[in-house]
Formats: sequence, structure tokens, C-alpha cells
Amino acid sequence: MKQMYGMSVSGDLNAAASNIRDPKLIIMFSNGDQFEQHVAELEKRFPSVPSIGCIAMGYDTKVVEKGVTLTGFTGVEAVANVLENASSMPARYIGRLEKDLNTINPDRNNTVLIDLCAANDAAVISSIYGLLEKRNVSLMGGTGDAGKVSVNGQIYEDAFVYALVKNLGGKVNVYKENIYKPMGDYRFVASKTDRSKYYVGELNNRPSKQVYMDTLGIRESDIATQTFKNPFGKIIGDDICIVSIKEVVGNGLACFRQVNDSDVLTLLELKDYKQVAEDTIRCIKNDFNHISGIFSVNCLFRYLLFSENNILDDYLKTMSGLGSYCGFMGYGEHYQNQFINQTMTCVVFE
Repeated sequence: MKQMYGMSVSGDLNAAASNIRDPKLIIMFSNGDQFEQHVAELEKRFPSVPSIGCIAMGYDTKVVEKGVTLTGFTGVEAVANVLENASSMPARYIGRLEKDLNTINPDRNNTVLIDLCAANDAAVISSIYGLLEKRNVSLMGGTGDAGKVSVNGQIYEDAFVYALVKNLGGKVNVYKENIYKPMGDYRFVASKTDRSKYYVGELNNRPSKQVYMDTLGIRESDIATQTFKNPFGKIIGDDICIVSIKEVVGNGLACFRQVNDSDVLTLLELKDYKQVAEDTIRCIKNDFNHISGIFSVNCLFRYLLFSENNILDDYLKTMSGLGSYCGFMGYGEHYQNQFINQTMTCVVFE
């Protein structure tokens, strides 16, 4: 298996494609102004190659903020498809996934589903993950911008596009990297939530906005950026999923991840970023003797946090020490059956 990367900061798709040779799958990230154009150009240049794409910033050792990036894969078998009406009927088209799984016929630990989602991430993932788990297929992916995604030259809204990728040269494994830890012993029980709007009205029977401000000693105007340092964490068994705050709505908080009545939340604080990256690299190296490529999703909030602290380039270069490391900045990240925030998820190919 080989992972190839091409980019153009000016949005010249042909220039970005010059590094992509005989691909079996292409994943594209484009800017909002040129997305439709790039989807059409990609299909024209590689008409028989499965592809998925969305509006997002791509990267390898540098972030391409306004142009276009392409990631190509060889040494794989791949199929790309779409599940439409994601917000209202996420399971309606699951037969397509079943058919594609039969086509790929995954062996144990050699196949991954890479997704790009434009709506209702949590519901789609929960609808399909049982099917993937039965076939020993891992899942990773994320959310793009502007509610648009593409697959095989077609653009969709309110949809979930995916590529099933079977590594013909070895195994695959997915990972997630969390740069946060619980802050103290805080436990907040959510109530007066609106699942459709990812809204949390109260925590421990008090307005959630006021609880967040009082706990951290901040002003309302600080909430939107304070979440970079102190997001909520949703306790799920022995795991904690990060829940980012999107905005203040009245006396409550709208988040980027669904919170339900009676969910238990805690507050999180930052770990040492460098140590976390070193731990991730050590974990991957322990699992793989040879790495052909790493495809990843970094949360947009991590991008903002790392940029603010002038460590973004160092982080990307550190991760690239493992081999070909590229991906995109997402508005939400997917790892197995989880929809999470402020996280890096990735798939490693042997």
C-alpha cells in the first residue's frame, strides 16, 4: 500500500494531481468557492477512480487553508458510496453499505471505512456501526464545512459519504488522540436539553451558561474561546468523549455534540501536547513494524488552539516522522462508534 499527497494553495487541481499516480482511491479537500469546480475536474481527470470529498482545510506538514489537497491510495481495493437523507432517515440506504461490504469482502483487521459527513453524524454512525463491527471493519472520519460532500463526481447535501478501503498489503488500525484530562472532580447532570439542536439548558438544575462561567471564573464573552482549553467531557463507561461548546443561546449552551437529559458531564483541561503526541507515536510504533501511510482528521478547534500557541507546524512535523501523514481539519471527528470533538483520529496502514 502507498499513500500519495498533492496540494495547491491556489486551487489548481491539476497541479495537486501531478503527484497522484495510478490511484485506486482519492480523497479531496477543497475551499468553498471552488468545491463544485474541483469535484467536476477530479472526476474528469480520474473518471474510473472512487473518490470522496468535502469543503475543508487539508494538510500534510503544512495546512492548506484556501486551495485544494488530494490524497491518493494504491495497493488497496476501494469502493465509494453515499447514504442520503442523513438528518431524517440515516438507515434508509444501509443496503448500499451491505452490498459494498460484500464486494470488498474484508478480512480481519485489513479494512477501514473512511467517512465524510454533512449532517447528523451521531445518528448515522450508530446506524451503521453494528454492521461494520460484525465484519471487523474499523471506522474513522469527520465533518466538513458548508453541509456539502461529494462522491464519485456527484455533490450531495444532508448526506454521509464513505470509502471502504481494503489494504492489500497488510493490516489497518484506527486511533484517537485526546489532549485533555478531567479537571478536578466536577460532575454535572444535564437537563432541559434539545437533542436536535445540541442544546444544554441546565447543569445540576442551574442554567448551563452560568455554571460554566462560575466554575471557571470567566465572562460570557470568553466562553467561545475558553472551550479550546476547557471543553466538557461526556462520561461513557470508562471513556470520556469531548464535547465542545459552539455558542451561548439564552441562558444555555449549544454544543457541537449531542447531549441528552441525565448525561453526566465533567470539565476537561489541557495535557502537555508534546507528551500526548509522543504517546500516540509510541502506541502506533508498538502496533506496526512498517507504516505505509496515516490518514487523519484533526479538529478545527485543535487547529485554532495549536495555531494560537505556535505549535501547529511542530505537531504536524512530529506526526509525519511516522511516515506519510496527511488529512483534514474537521468540524467533528469519528472514531469507531463515537462522534467526538477536539480530537485527532487517524487510520494507519501497514
